[in-house]
Amino acid sequence: MGKYFGTDGFRGEANVSLTVEHAYKIGRYLGYYLKERKNGKARVVIGKDTRRSSYMFEDALSSGLTASGADCFLLHVTTTPSVSYVTRTDDFDCGIMISASHNAYYDNGIKLLNAKGYKIEPEVEAEIEQYIDGAIGEIPLATRDGIGRTVDYAMGRNRYIGYLISLATRSFKNMRVGLDCANGSAFMIAKSVFDALGAKTYVINNNPDGVNINRDCGSTHLFGLLDLVQRESLDIGFAFDGDADRCLAVDHEGNVVDGDKILYVCGKYMMEKGELKNDTLVATVMSNMGLFKACEKIGIKVDVTDVGDKYVSENMRRTGNRLGGEQSGHIIFSKFANTGDGVLTALKVMEVLAEKKESLAKLCEEFRTYPQLLQNIRVKSKPETLADPDVRAAVAEVEAALGDDGRILVRQSGTEPVIRVMVEAETDEICTRHVNSVIQKIKDKGHEKV
Repeated sequence: MGKYFGTDGFRGEANVSLTVEHAYKIGRYLGYYLKERKNGKARVVIGKDTRRSSYMFEDALSSGLTASGADCFLLHVTTTPSVSYVTRTDDFDCGIMISASHNAYYDNGIKLLNAKGYKIEPEVEAEIEQYIDGAIGEIPLATRDGIGRTVDYAMGRNRYIGYLISLATRSFKNMRVGLDCANGSAFMIAKSVFDALGAKTYVINNNPDGVNINRDCGSTHLFGLLDLVQRESLDIGFAFDGDADRCLAVDHEGNVVDGDKILYVCGKYMMEKGELKNDTLVATVMSNMGLFKACEKIGIKVDVTDVGDKYVSENMRRTGNRLGGEQSGHIIFSKFANTGDGVLTALKVMEVLAEKKESLAKLCEEFRTYPQLLQNIRVKSKPETLADPDVRAAVAEVEAALGDDGRILVRQSGTEPVIRVMVEAETDEICTRHVNSVIQKIKDKGHEKV
């Protein structure tokens, strides 16, 4: 990770750690970079979520891009996966999504995608960072007919909606579906797709006002969807995050179905149909132990990556694996999309229900979720803490105590001065005891940042 760009773009509080000047400079350098490599005018497509600051950043990015000679095509409010889709199918040189995903409204982010709709290469981000910090000299402004233009491209979002509808293999007629749009990007897309496929939809949190995105709603706050599903006796409910690249579900009994369970349900179905390449799915080190045990029981192998859908995507490109994702609901169906796609994930879950003629609760019966406890501790130095022999010994002691009935994971945050200690075990009490033992050792050795 770089100085500004992390695993999911340049993210921070709007006009505090991510400013309008940052956005303008990103546009300036990106337009110049693309023009130099194309030896001609570049085409860049931009989407945004519903945050108040997204409009400001859209203007700043398009100003920088056009000043460097790139043409900008505006999708307006749309989802991250739609930007990826339009970028790769309409021959754009780059895609940009303005969103801080599941964060609060006052944060925002700038995600850059390459011409194939994948996250842009780290070396490009590194050059942009150098330009922001003044390490690269001034770059030329476009002049005369070389100046770029800004074009309305709402039609691209509509084509994406049509694409999603075309992927459905079954009608959803007579199925009662709840949708929590998080007052974010999904409000423009999700209901249209499910209505077109015949579902009876019940939608909440689809009235964005610029500051209510993710506020007590969406995939990080499921109580509203749980209430809706039970109050209206729905068959299923889906919750998206701010830019709709995540999806979590609620079954008709009111149970939360997270990304791990979605991977299991869809992976098992795909394997039965011969569509799960290598009988393998991709998950991260933070996936619940229950996923690994449930997959092992039915013969599915699991490739494990570092935390972040970026790393899941890299594995899938390298191996050709067709299904991967995170517990948080970033699920990638690589045959149909190059990034996590919340609405697509909901459609694929619906396909399993329709084909198997089973409820989501029934399909998840064999999946046992292990109690899990994650605790963060702020430290003076992440590398020194992780290298401390006594801390390592405390972790090894927990590993030995858990054996095959649990696991411990100790890792550093990529964005904060924080060490994360996670334990999975048979009971909550065991998790708490072992997490506390490692945290206490970190404190005893003087690593805690007070």
